[in-house]
Amino acid sequence: MSDFPTPDEQTPATNPAAGARVTGDVVRAVVREVPDRVSTDGLEQKFDERWAAEGTFAFDRTATREQVYSIDTPPPTVSGSLHVGHVFSYTHTDVVARFQRMRGKEVFYPMGWDDNGLPTERRVQNYFGVRCDPSLPYVEGFEPPHQGTEGKAVKPADQVPVSRRNFIELCERLTADDERQFEELWRRLGLSVDWSQTYQTIDATSRAASQRAFLRNLDRGEAYQAEAPGLWDVTFQTAVAQAELEAREYPGHYHRVAFHGAAGEPVFIETTRPELIPAVVALIAHPDDERYQHLFGTTVTSPLFGVEVPVLAHTAAAMDKGAGIAMCCTFGDLTDVQWWRELQLPTRSVVGRDGRLHRDTPEWVAGGPGAALYAEGLAGRTTFSARKAVVEALVASGDLDGEPKPTQRMTNFYEKGDKPLEIVTSRQWYIRNGGRAWDQRPLRDELLARGKELDFHPEFMRVRYENWVGGLNGDWLVSRQRFFGVAVPVWYPIDAHGEVDHDHPITPSEAELPVDPTSQAPAGYEESQRGEPGGFVGDADVMDTWATSSLSPLIVSGWERDADLFDRVYPMDLRPQGQDIIRTWLFSSVVRSHLEEGVLPWRNAAISGWILDPDRKKMSKSKGNVVTPMDLLVEHGSDAVRYWAAAARLGTDAAFEVGQMKIGRRLAIKVLNASKFALTFGVDPATGSGEITLDPAAVTVDLDRAMLAGLADVVEQATAALEAYDHTRALEITESYFWAFCDDYLELVKDRAYGAGASATDLTAETVSARTALAIALDAMLRLLAPFIPFATEEVWSWWRTGSVHRAAWPTAEPLRSAADGADPVALTAAGNALAALRKLKSAAKVSMKTPILSAQVAVPAHLLPGVRSAVEDIRGAGRATGDLELVEATDGQGDPDVQGGIVVVEHELGEPPVKKPRG
Repeated sequence: MSDFPTPDEQTPATNPAAGARVTGDVVRAVVREVPDRVSTDGLEQKFDERWAAEGTFAFDRTATREQVYSIDTPPPTVSGSLHVGHVFSYTHTDVVARFQRMRGKEVFYPMGWDDNGLPTERRVQNYFGVRCDPSLPYVEGFEPPHQGTEGKAVKPADQVPVSRRNFIELCERLTADDERQFEELWRRLGLSVDWSQTYQTIDATSRAASQRAFLRNLDRGEAYQAEAPGLWDVTFQTAVAQAELEAREYPGHYHRVAFHGAAGEPVFIETTRPELIPAVVALIAHPDDERYQHLFGTTVTSPLFGVEVPVLAHTAAAMDKGAGIAMCCTFGDLTDVQWWRELQLPTRSVVGRDGRLHRDTPEWVAGGPGAALYAEGLAGRTTFSARKAVVEALVASGDLDGEPKPTQRMTNFYEKGDKPLEIVTSRQWYIRNGGRAWDQRPLRDELLARGKELDFHPEFMRVRYENWVGGLNGDWLVSRQRFFGVAVPVWYPIDAHGEVDHDHPITPSEAELPVDPTSQAPAGYEESQRGEPGGFVGDADVMDTWATSSLSPLIVSGWERDADLFDRVYPMDLRPQGQDIIRTWLFSSVVRSHLEEGVLPWRNAAISGWILDPDRKKMSKSKGNVVTPMDLLVEHGSDAVRYWAAAARLGTDAAFEVGQMKIGRRLAIKVLNASKFALTFGVDPATGSGEITLDPAAVTVDLDRAMLAGLADVVEQATAALEAYDHTRALEITESYFWAFCDDYLELVKDRAYGAGASATDLTAETVSARTALAIALDAMLRLLAPFIPFATEEVWSWWRTGSVHRAAWPTAEPLRSAADGADPVALTAAGNALAALRKLKSAAKVSMKTPILSAQVAVPAHLLPGVRSAVEDIRGAGRATGDLELVEATDGQGDPDVQGGIVVVEHELGEPPVKKPRG
């Protein structure tokens, strides 16, 4: 049924009856081909090619903003292969896209590739066996030592150093290969993406947009540079932002160490990092801690090094942790940074960017009792080796009280790193994000207000956003000391004495973007002036990958390059993403759009859960427990894998279950077989084709009308669920009805629909009613299932329609209700239960279902009796009840309401089972 359109409503792009002949309100669909045998094999390639050739999912640039539904699709990180978690969440998005398209929206559904950043660099290092050394010259035609290392990491010492430009070329080469494979998988999965709308986070358009936004942030005072303590990954040699932290347990030992007061009394602290004793600037306890109040305002000296430090009070000190008094070192952890800032303490850094203690003896240690220890035992050592040396010295000096106590402490790691982060002082770029509550409270409040404007699906994910914004303790650090990324677009003048002036950066015009300051000279300078007095230096840093990804809604919408597109799609309608990047991608996107456009970047955020392995652990590449999705798609079929993904609700973690995929495959095959049955009646055996009339007036039998009444309820409920971004509920409702339709209705009307072999011109009204109802129901159910199993539904659509089911109008309930003419959907349930009761007695007798029932008395609960009576002839035919079939009202206690609705056969007589015909 095609919502019974009138002739002027027929448009091939949007109407489900496109290609059908219409007379008044009646659709006559031409059945062109119903295959003898159905199969899901090969449907993915068949329809991917057809959709591409026909531009089925191409975005119409003439649509107005009110007609558009735009999606800010996550650009997957191009650093190897996609995993099944991607298939999971991207299927959720595609269901939304297909639903909105069928609802009459022009869907803007682009795809991007996140191909800059550390994951790509690490993959290139391992794949090609190289590492970047910016000091080296470019080598024309360089060929790397490896072309893939079968997943084995090449040790850093064995990696061939190459110039920055050579390294970036290798990054571009590998990501191009990965992106082709990603697109192949997405097409196989059936994502209804407009493949003419793609981008890379490292392409010229994205680089220009990222640098433009940064320069505007800088001009408005939202971006700034500062020499400050920050988190540093010693492996990747780059600064790390708060949003990229991952707290992990790390083994260590508590050391009870004595500092010495003025009166000689020991003041014991407990620390897991004794190697930072030379960096101590204060001892700090809680102001209410009576144990240490007599020490506040006094000084103590550090063991081994004899450096005098004050004893101070701060409410962040934990009275119940360790000794209740802690040494503040610059810097051991983020609490040290807080104390250093708020108490205005000096800086005494001893750990460098390489994770080793400084090779020069610090001035505050030089000349003291620990100068020799530092110079001979600590300088240039890793923090691990230095810790061992300090502990040995503490034992020798008597300042270590007791034995070190083993502990598992929570330590910050870079989410992609494998060593604890250090805090080092360096010059970095920041963007204001409300994290500095002491001077940015209005901005934080504005961003919290933006979160309240955004519709989260599910709603409980909102609190994650609010907690993140409320818990920020610093601005967004956006500079990275890496290579394959968007360059920070500034240069610095060098004065006549050769000193770099960081306070007066030189910036390009927006027309010059994108720029690379490491290989281009700024306007007014020559390349020969690079690094020379009176000349310039380029900023060697790149921006955090999130600094570009956060602009994805602006980039894909044509911000500042395509005003017409921007007006049609921005602000966007949907941001789908994972729950773990609310703090990074979602929040940073809100920040950039708020600062640049003064609006939310989208109206809705759909947050997917995680995929869990059989041990209920999150699947991730880093854990090595991921499943390669292409193998699943080939083995089970894309519709089956999509079914498994769609069966999981937004925001809910789901187990990886092949069993669910098998159910999905069975559903897809059943759709093909049930459709074949329904459409066969429209095929002339002589020609192999024919016509089906979807005339609601031809549906005259109560059972047929009851089926359509139930289907109307399903359409209403599924539509409401999808509008609320509850695709799982929509699938559950539709699938449940479809199986009941197959198990009950098809079986009940089979004989009537065949019409006892009558010719097409000699059919009874009852047979016509069954055939028409079947076609009307099939038409609606194909459209209901299309977003979930797009290939099987498109295959059936092609048998009797032109155009695509995915460009067909979403079904509505009213035409179905009109055709149902007030029938009660319970009648179909009742009839199905009665048929099940007749079949149950045959199963109990272990005879064929074709065995005739010579007589039977069936007890039916009073509320089901009218429905059973209205369908008694269909029940008789489907149950092979050739004799008397008496219906009586069930008495109290007769029949189990949970079994066949309480319908039971109380008396019966079976005939002789039919004789099996010999094979051959």
